[in-house]
Amino acid sequence: MNYPIQKRIGLVLGPLLCIIILCVPTQISVVADTVIGVAVWMVIWWVTEAVSISVTALLPLALFPVLGVLDIKGVAQHYGSSTVFLFFGGFIMALALEKVQLHKRIALTIIHRTGTSPNRVILGFMIATAFLSMWISNTACTVVMLPMALSVVTLLSTDDDGYTKGEQRFALSLMLGIAFAANVGGMATIIGTPPNLVLVGFLETEYQTEVSFVNWLLMALPITILMLTVIYWVLVKWVYPNRLQQNEASATVIAKEMNTLGKVSNAEWRVLCIFCIVIGLWIFRKPINTWSGVLQLSDTGISILGALAFFVLPIRNQKERFILDWKDTQRLPWGILILFGGGLALANGLASAGIIKIVTQAIATAQGFSILLIVSLLITVMLFMTELMSNVALVTIFVPVVAGIAIGLELPMLHLLIPVTLAASCAFMLPMATPPNAIVFASGHIKVAEMVKAGVILNSIAVVVLILVFQYYIPLFFH
Repeated sequence: MNYPIQKRIGLVLGPLLCIIILCVPTQISVVADTVIGVAVWMVIWWVTEAVSISVTALLPLALFPVLGVLDIKGVAQHYGSSTVFLFFGGFIMALALEKVQLHKRIALTIIHRTGTSPNRVILGFMIATAFLSMWISNTACTVVMLPMALSVVTLLSTDDDGYTKGEQRFALSLMLGIAFAANVGGMATIIGTPPNLVLVGFLETEYQTEVSFVNWLLMALPITILMLTVIYWVLVKWVYPNRLQQNEASATVIAKEMNTLGKVSNAEWRVLCIFCIVIGLWIFRKPINTWSGVLQLSDTGISILGALAFFVLPIRNQKERFILDWKDTQRLPWGILILFGGGLALANGLASAGIIKIVTQAIATAQGFSILLIVSLLITVMLFMTELMSNVALVTIFVPVVAGIAIGLELPMLHLLIPVTLAASCAFMLPMATPPNAIVFASGHIKVAEMVKAGVILNSIAVVVLILVFQYYIPLFFH
C-alpha cells in the first residue's frame, strides 16, 4: 500500500517543528512553549493524516506529563470525561438501531409518507437521512440510504426511454441530497455529530458551562430544517432540476424493501421503546429532577442507562438472548472517543499554559475591527477549511482559540462558538470533505465538478445563514 508523500512529510515535520519550538523559546513561558509545540505537532498530523487522527489524539497523554505540562491524572481524566461517555451511550443506541434494522424501517416509512413523485422521492430520502443522522453516524445513515436510492435510479435507467437527461439530474440530486442531508442532520442534536460534542465537552471542562440535550435540540433543529430546505431547493429547483413526471419505479423499490423487512419484530419494538424513553428523559430531565426531589439525572447518566438497557433487556429470539452483546461493540468507533479525550486534554493544556488568556488580551486590545467582520471571517474559515480536513480535528483546534476571541471581544461565548462549530458540518463542495460526500461520490452518478457547482452555492448560503444565526438567533436561546 502506497504511503502518500504528504503523509511522509507530515510524519517527520510534526515532531521536528515541536522540537524546534522547544529549542527556540518564546517570551511567554516554558510550559506555553511546550504546549504550543505539541499543538503544532498534532495539527500537522491531523491535517496531513500522517497517522490516524485518533492516534494523534494520544499525544497529550504521552507528552504532557513527560514535559511537565500536566500530571498523568490531570491529562487522563479528559479521556474519561462525562462528554466522552455521553457519546459512548449514543454510539450504543446507534448500534442497537442498526442491529435490528429499525433505522432502515424508519427511513422507509418516512420516504413512503412523502410520496413517490421524483422530487418528493428526493425530499423523502433527504428527510429520512437527516432524521437518522440526528441519532446515528452520518456515515452509517448514508450507507443505509444509498442502496435504496441506487435501486430507484437503476429502475429509472432501465425503462423504455433509457437513461434521459432528466433522470440523470434526478439521480444526481438524489445522491447529493442524501450526502448533504447526512451532514446537516447531525447538527440538530448533541450526539448527532462529533464537533457538537467537542464543543459541549470543552465548555463543561474548561468553563463549567452546561449545554443540555434539550437546549441544543431546541436551538439547532430549526437551523437543520432551514438548511435542509435550502439544500432541497438549490438542488431540485435551481442547479439540477429534473422536470420528471410521476414514476412508479420508486414506489416499487420502497414496497419491495418494506416487504423484505416484514412485520415489526419483538426486538425492534424493544429498541424503539428504549430509544423513545432515552429521548424523553433527555427532553424532560430538568422537570423530572425538580419534581422528584431525589433523582439527579444528567444527559450522560441517561445515555449510559439507555446503553445498559440494550445489554440486559432480554428478547424472545433463539439466536440472541439480549438486544446487544458485548461483541457488537467491535463496530463501535472507539477512536472517536479517544479523539474527544485528546481534544479536551489539548484545550486544557492551552488554558493552563495561559495561551487562551494571551489570545483574549490580544483581541481585547485590538482596535478598528468590526465584531461582525471578525465573526464572519471565523465562520468562513471554519466552513471552507472543513472541506480539506477532519471536522472533528478542526473544531478541536479552533474551539479553544475562538473561546479566547469571544472573551476578548466581550461576547457571550456561546454566541460565537455555536455558529463556528455548526460551520464544521456544512461541507458541501468536495468528495473528501466528509464520509457521506465520499460514499455518494463512489456511486458513479456524480462528477467532482457537479458536486463543486452545487457545493459552492450551498457553502456561500451556509456562511450567510450562520452569520445571521450569530447576529439574531443564538441570543434568543443563550444570554
